[in-house]
Formats: sequence, structure tokens, C-alpha cells
Amino acid sequence: MTPTLDFRTAGESHGRQLTAIIIGLPAGLALQVTALDRELARRQCGYGRGKRMQIESDQAAITSGVRHGQTLGTPVALSIENRDWPNWEQEMSVAPPAPGLTSERAVTVPRPGHADLAGAAKFGQTDMRNVLERASARETAARVAVGAICRQLLADFGISVHSCVISIGGIAAAPPQRPDDEFWAQVEASDVRCSDAAAAQRMRAAIDQAHKRGDTLGGEFEVHVTGVLPGLGSYATWQERLDARLAAAVMSIPAIKSVEIGLGKGVADRPGSQVHDPIQANAPGDHWPFTRPTNNAGGIEGGVSNGEPIVVRAAMKPIPTLTQPLPSVELHSLQPSPAHAERSDVCAVPAASVVGEAMVAFVVAQAMREKFGGDSLADMQTAFRAYRQRLGELGQPGAEGV
Repeated sequence: MTPTLDFRTAGESHGRQLTAIIIGLPAGLALQVTALDRELARRQCGYGRGKRMQIESDQAAITSGVRHGQTLGTPVALSIENRDWPNWEQEMSVAPPAPGLTSERAVTVPRPGHADLAGAAKFGQTDMRNVLERASARETAARVAVGAICRQLLADFGISVHSCVISIGGIAAAPPQRPDDEFWAQVEASDVRCSDAAAAQRMRAAIDQAHKRGDTLGGEFEVHVTGVLPGLGSYATWQERLDARLAAAVMSIPAIKSVEIGLGKGVADRPGSQVHDPIQANAPGDHWPFTRPTNNAGGIEGGVSNGEPIVVRAAMKPIPTLTQPLPSVELHSLQPSPAHAERSDVCAVPAASVVGEAMVAFVVAQAMREKFGGDSLADMQTAFRAYRQRLGELGQPGAEGV
């Protein structure tokens, strides 16, 4: 069976912990647990975050699948404690409540834009806390921990993943074309994850104004993946197309409403001569003898990586919980009522960009496992080196059958 990388998460927003199980990691991958905590800290940062981030200080504990710092090739399990759990222990108890005890935190007024009402209909719930606890973006902390492990696998093959915010509340910064290390350092130093200082200042002001109004703001972010060889994904079946898989993974992040690859919707407004990336010969002896002066395709053509950086852009809607709630209806009486207000952020676009990195890293790592297989990292690296050598031989005499 071809090795398949996959993961599942479990846990509620105010439950005891979040849990993730990862299958398909090769044996022999050296893991730095501190890297998981570093990524979790990045997710918690950002201008406009709510009071929950003052309570939680996320740390991941790996509980299986790793021995003496290296993966065993077996499922890896990790957990992240919810530090707010003691304040919710009775409300979120696994055991039945004591006779006559009623919930003080039951939710019966759905929030427009959240999963509350649709989830209650689907699962037959009368207390929508049973919906919002799992639908909450708190779950993404587990994804970020999984992504941190995937990033370590990708790093062994020279692949890196970064993100930046390009708009908040309609205030836009110019998307980067060929970002370098200095650009990414500026992003990491920004509390809105934007390298454009002037735009970042306007973004912070917009967040402050939204906070005063009891409102929330959305925005856009980009994820860039560099060092990817051509050939990940496939046009053979629709399920294998790399761009489709990336779009699905990023769209699965709560509040993400659209995903674009490369030029994205901009391809609809330009003629083909201004959309498609010309092909040029690369320097002799390079591992891939082709290059592009532009990257409108976002590193993917026909569902397959083409050797250019992969660029994924996502749009995040404003968070549904408003301190000045929108009109809603009480579930049992059907009477008009202000929507339920849960502790929340004013803007979480910077945090969402870190979650976007994690999901993109997972999909690329998954495609690498499919392409190069191997029960161990050494086996995977051997196949990778052979493939890279074959790519470098394209265009050389006698390479027609390669």
C-alpha cells in the first residue's frame, strides 16, 4: 500500500484537551517538540485577539509514535491542554449532570454566520453549546501542531512554508511577488503579519475602530511554499490534483470563504498572453532545467507542481461573535432575540494565516509521501534524490525516454 499521510483531531473548545493523531509519517524523522510550541505561540499572536489568548499558553505533548526524538513509523498522537478547562469542568463534564442540575451556559440563540443553527438542525441539538464547542476555531490549535510536524518533514527536503496578511477590513497591502528572507522577517515582526508598515498601521487602526463599534473584521492572507520540485499531485484523477487538495484543506479552516491559487480570480480578467507563465531554460547543471519569469499559476499547472513557488491565497470572513449582536431568534420560543455572545476576537486574520501554513504544509507533505513513499525517512530521501537526478537529466543527450 502506498504510504498515505493523514490526521484527525478531537476535542472541544472548553473541554479538557485537544488531541491529534497522525498516520503515515516515515520512521526516522527527527522531531523537535519545541518547534510545535513555537508554532502554537505564533497562532496565538496577532493584533485584535480576544481574552482567550490571555488564558491559554498552548504547549503540545507527544504521547506516542516517537522514541528518543525520532518517529517510529507508527501513529503519532499529541495533545494540547485547555488551560480554561477548570472553569468549565462541570459544564463540559463527560459524566451525566447531577439530578436537577441545569446548564448555566446553555446556548439557545444562534449567531448569524456561525454553525450554531445549522449544526443544531443536523444533530438534533437543543443546546447549541454542543455545536459551537467543536465548531470553534479553537480546534485549529491541533492542526497547527500537526502542521509543525509536517514542516519538519518538508525541511528535510529543502521545502519551506511562510505566510503573510495582505488585507484586513478592506485595507490592502501589495501581494509579494518573489519574497525573500528579509520580507518574511518583517512579516514575523509585525503584529498583523504584514510587511508594509504603512498598511499595517491602518489595519491596526481599523481593528481598534471595529472594537469600539462592537464589530469584527476579516481579511486575506497568502501562503508561499518554496523548494517544491515539479511533479507533486497529478492530473490523472480529480482527487489527485494538488490545487484542488490545497483549496479543500485551506477552505476547511473556520471562517475561510474563498481560496485562490496564484493569480486566482485575476485570470478571468486578462488574455492568455498575460496569464500563462513563459518557460525559459535554467542554468546548466541545475536540478530542474526550466524557469519562469512570472508565477501567475502559483506553482501549479494541470493539478501538478511545476517547480515554481506554490502560492495559496485565502479570504476570511469577520468572526460571527459580535459584542453588539445581530438580530436572531430564540430556538424554543421562536421569539426575536439578540444573538448569543461568546468570548471572541475582533480580528483573527493573522492567526488564520498561521493555520493556513499548517494546512498547506500538511497537503504538500502528504503529496511528498505519495510521490516518494518509503517506510523510513532514509528510503524516502533515496527516492527523492533519484527523482531529482532524473529531472536534472532532462534536455541532455539520450534523455528522451527519461
